[in-house]
Amino acid sequence: MNDHIPDSTKMINDTPRTEEAQFGTGRVSVSFACQLERELNSAQQHIKRLEEAGDAILNANNDDEEYEAIKQWYKAKEAKP
Repeated sequence: MNDHIPDSTKMINDTPRTEEAQFGTGRVSVSFACQLERELNSAQQHIKRLEEAGDAILNANNDDEEYEAIKQWYKAKEAKP
């Protein structure tokens, strides 16, 4: 997917890092592919922690549980993937 930006002669690709890493060969290095996969796995784990913390907030039975769940959600939100 490409989206136009204000300068209509330039386009933003949905995979700019991969495009840049190809160096015109149409291929990327194994180390680059591994780096992207590690980043994806980290981001997915971060999302999972946020979802679990959000579920705990929704399922809290009292104000103390809700407060603790909100603290855990905030801690998960602030953690870097």
